[in-house]
Amino acid sequence: MIDLALHRVGVRSTHLHVASMGAVALCIMLWIRAKTVDQEQRGNAERRALFVGLWPPTLWLMGDSLRDRE
Repeated sequence: MIDLALHRVGVRSTHLHVASMGAVALCIMLWIRAKTVDQEQRGNAERRALFVGLWPPTLWLMGDSLRDRE
């Protein structure tokens, strides 16, 4: 159902696969940045990196489902 809506809007599997890889890069950058902030803010920075790190599998699987529709 969601894949049909995304397909109608014009989102293609390549878009979601690129977004997935971008989320991996963003997670790594946020994790590195978390190591440079002071101890008081480090917990929030690490949680932010972990939160972004949960996106890639979802985006990749949504891209796979759109690829099957194309």
